[in-house]
Amino acid sequence: MDAHHHVWDLSVRDQDWITGPELAPIRRDFTLAELEPLARGAGVVATVLVQTVTVADETPELLALAADSELVAGVVGWADLTAPDITDRLHRLRELPGGQYLVSIRHQVQGEPDPSWLLRPDVRRGLDAVAAAGLAYDLVVLPHQLPACAEAAARHPELTFVLDHLGKPPIAAGALQPWAADVTSLAGLPNTFCKLSGMVTEADPGAWTTADLVPYADRVLEAFGPSRLMFGSDWPVCTLAAGYTEVVDVARELTQDLSAGERIEVFSGTARRAYRL
Repeated sequence: MDAHHHVWDLSVRDQDWITGPELAPIRRDFTLAELEPLARGAGVVATVLVQTVTVADETPELLALAADSELVAGVVGWADLTAPDITDRLHRLRELPGGQYLVSIRHQVQGEPDPSWLLRPDVRRGLDAVAAAGLAYDLVVLPHQLPACAEAAARHPELTFVLDHLGKPPIAAGALQPWAADVTSLAGLPNTFCKLSGMVTEADPGAWTTADLVPYADRVLEAFGPSRLMFGSDWPVCTLAAGYTEVVDVARELTQDLSAGERIEVFSGTARRAYRL
């Protein structure tokens, strides 16, 4: 299972975050039709489709795609956690065509200037609504926001938190601290999970090696354990640094010392459990 990928159609909605020459290669349409043969060829039989923009209309579109796909098993959508009617909004999403595929909510916390955004009263009310709806919450954050993630997870023990992309450690710089200490603190909370994803684009996109990724993969493997770690490709963003098959192969290499049962967890069991698939 690939627990993290995206699709977008620029004729339907602009991806306003794709700016600058370094992102130019992914400023085009990416569809499930393009992903499906890549996934099958890499041995991936199920995926989790993840939102990209903070636009309410995107999530219904992703749910409809999931309903028509044999590949997509779950959708991580977006909803405004601060909305007074957040409970009703989540209910309406579940009632849409494909609504049964909604497994988690995500907001681009990495773009919030307040490092304690997750701890704001209006956001915490939204997190309570996500938990009450039986959904998980995906964390897309930068390293300096990890302490707030840990505090939010401690304050909401009934909610499953899934850390995307290891919390975006500074792999290109080769630095481990304070990221390693903060991600370990987050992993100390039993309601937290982590995605082994997004690493190749946090490394030097043009010159990374598997060895560059090992210290970071080892840290989350030790901190979360295989039963709370799940593989995600982050396709098509990963294509800025590596092709789909290469990303899958690297993840297999990074987990080669695990037992067969532990690898099953990382590549299937953890995602199914965290997202209640």
